[in-house]
Amino acid sequence: MKVNLETFEGVDRPMYVLEESRLIRNLETISDVARRADVEIIMAFKAYALWRTFPIFRKYIGATTASSLYEARLGKEEFGAPAHTFSPAYTDYEIDKTAQCSSHLIFNSLSQYDRFHERALQANPALMLGLRVNPKYSEIKTLLYNPCAPGSRFGILAEDLPEQLPDDVTGFHIHCHCESGSDEFQRTLVHIEQKFSRWFSQLKWINFGGGHLMTRKDYDRDLLVETLKGFHERYPWLHVILEPGSAFGWQTGPLVSQVQDIVENHCIKTAILNVSFTCHMPDCLEMPYHPDVRGARVVDEDNCEGEAYVYRLGGNSCLSGDFMRSWAFDHELKVGENVIFEDMLHYTTVKTTMFNGVTHPAIMLARPDGELVQLREFGYEDYKNRMD
Repeated sequence: MKVNLETFEGVDRPMYVLEESRLIRNLETISDVARRADVEIIMAFKAYALWRTFPIFRKYIGATTASSLYEARLGKEEFGAPAHTFSPAYTDYEIDKTAQCSSHLIFNSLSQYDRFHERALQANPALMLGLRVNPKYSEIKTLLYNPCAPGSRFGILAEDLPEQLPDDVTGFHIHCHCESGSDEFQRTLVHIEQKFSRWFSQLKWINFGGGHLMTRKDYDRDLLVETLKGFHERYPWLHVILEPGSAFGWQTGPLVSQVQDIVENHCIKTAILNVSFTCHMPDCLEMPYHPDVRGARVVDEDNCEGEAYVYRLGGNSCLSGDFMRSWAFDHELKVGENVIFEDMLHYTTVKTTMFNGVTHPAIMLARPDGELVQLREFGYEDYKNRMD
């Protein structure tokens, strides 16, 4: 099936559409940064885990990062390389298998290290062990996404680390960013070095986590490269790792939906769609993140006089809050027409639910010529099997 990738005319069911050319563009950009800065950049499954596209990824990156046993298995079994794994808390019933699927295993606390490090190395003697540390500094404004906020459950504080690290700990993991710029990383790095550089001589590697949005149009990649080169000059023995997630899936494709009804209440019009914010775009309600809609402008619903075609967009679930406000279109919306949410390939397919049994969007790969290739279609059995 070939479609116009601007309008998706002829599409009558919801679908996430991954545009192959955009994905490759991001991979080439990330690979170029890794080469210029002499660092390793790996992909975080928490933002993107479409395993049927891994053959494309393997041309550009060599590893992935996991936050659970299942993600680690996905890395080893489907990507083809053991994962760099971090979990807030490993469990007694999963630690051995997690270690077997990992190349790096990072502990969130010294108590977790004490409890599991020997078992992990017995399960996988080649494993590299690390500790997550917390510099108590981050410029992330939304507390929901700030791992360094006061009282955070993530990472060991500098004052709680022993002067001599355990012999089998070879690295630090530090995560302070969320869709951040290289200037934020540059400022954060000052705090990281102030807090933790006295331990660097005991380490072989350091992982600066995710949130480096290096594929965003206004991201200063040259500054990132220069900042990392400067770090190399100060600590040439440290292998540097970055693990962005959003950067790989950024602006790689939309969620295409269709209008099913138009309702009006207190002079507010809502276009009810065959997708759901809570099921298919959860960050829009959690963040809240206001998505772009193709061919529409975000407007203030309480101050939109003179705008002829203003709509809330409503999800097709029974949750009262499953809607967002408000967009101005250049025409009256009609039942059956497409509403296209931009940039919906990161932190969506990995976070979707089947709440309310709402029909799940298919996942499609769009070739440059407009050919749509189905990667996955979901049906009743997928919903039913979640209840088994």
